[in-house]
Amino acid sequence: MQARHPIHRNALVLFSGGQDSTTCLAHALANYERVETLAFDYRQRHLVELEARIEVLSQIRQKFPQWSPKLGEDHLLDLGVLGQVSETSLTRDMAFKMEASGLPNTFVPGRNLLFLTLAAALAYRRDLDVIVTGVCETDFSGYPDCRDDTMKAMQIALSLGMDRRLLIETPLMWIDKAQTWQLAYDVGQKAQALSGGDQLVNLIVEHTHTCYMGDRTHRHDWGYGCGTCPACDLRAKGWERWKA
Repeated sequence: MQARHPIHRNALVLFSGGQDSTTCLAHALANYERVETLAFDYRQRHLVELEARIEVLSQIRQKFPQWSPKLGEDHLLDLGVLGQVSETSLTRDMAFKMEASGLPNTFVPGRNLLFLTLAAALAYRRDLDVIVTGVCETDFSGYPDCRDDTMKAMQIALSLGMDRRLLIETPLMWIDKAQTWQLAYDVGQKAQALSGGDQLVNLIVEHTHTCYMGDRTHRHDWGYGCGTCPACDLRAKGWERWKA
């Protein structure tokens, strides 16, 4: 996570509606004066996440009314071109597997770079100075566009290109999925001392979507999903470690 500057008061959260981005949204609402959200439709197989995220936003406003005045406009950008150029298991009906490159075929080349560039353009127009993203170098699949070095390089490039001091904040960069569950609990507990931790964790379990298969029919202790795809496996193992 980069150090904040006094000018950093308003944030744009890359918000897919999954566990990680919901935790990042809660973190942003706890730390910034105004927060807006941004999602992308890139023809992902798990398009159901775009529906889930609307319910997550609604639940956050209901369960944490003190955050509601801070939670501003939600944005959805059509990024279908990314699906056109990506032969991956997230944008095509194909089995999950490892490629010869050593990366899983869930890697969508350039996805986070494009996300951040468009986020910076939107942040410029909306007068937002922080971009919050849930990328992580601990529990991840080796995606090169999730690494801390990539984020630092993008922060410099976007700040220069926009001629504005932008901050890319990565609250999850150095923590694993079990610690991500704990972070959500801690942020919720700080917001509402008696039951906020449990409320935020329960909200994430019940309403967020992580499953690459888009499965919203099978309910597990950690939430909805197929239970076998890489995203479900990571979320489930993190839950188990946290509960232990």
